Amino acid sequence: MNLVLVGYMAFGKSTIGKKLSKLMDFEFVDLDYYIEKKENLTVSEIFKTKGEIYFRKIEQQYLKEITTNAEKTIISLGGGTPCFYDTMGWLNALDNFKSIYLKTNLDVLTNRLYKDNQRPLVSHIKTKEELKDFIAKHLFERSFYYNQAQIVIESTNNEEETLNNILFKLI
Repeated sequence: MNLVLVGYMAFGKSTIGKKLSKLMDFEFVDLDYYIEKKENLTVSEIFKTKGEIYFRKIEQQYLKEITTNAEKTIISLGGGTPCFYDTMGWLNALDNFKSIYLKTNLDVLTNRLYKDNQRPLVSHIKTKEELKDFIAKHLFERSFYYNQAQIVIESTNNEEETLNNILFKLI
């Protein structure tokens, strides 16, 4: 079995994925970091120099590369990955993968992203109110894709509770 974590940026998919991989003795792969290694550029640099369309194409290419030989692996996807190229349908059709949507509330996401404004999609936003509106709109647009995950975890700010919720759903 393999797991794929989906959800909005700044949720903590990578943090939860790393901790979950240790608990389950699985390998952990953060798709964004994988792309950065392969492309020798940060995600921000790829967006800036080559554009989002290029990024989304290579994102799919590298995701398929990772999933091809995955065994006991947890993959953390970027926030937009599930929304392009029928990714959720494709992932859910894989026999050896379970998709998990890590869902959290708007205020938690706003606070996290307001502190971390280096992300390409929100770096231009100046006020917390504008950021909250931007995230709300994005969550509305993306929820259709995220909710296609086989397991939905309502998360809190408590990592241990989130990990326990995931493990409980996997049993």
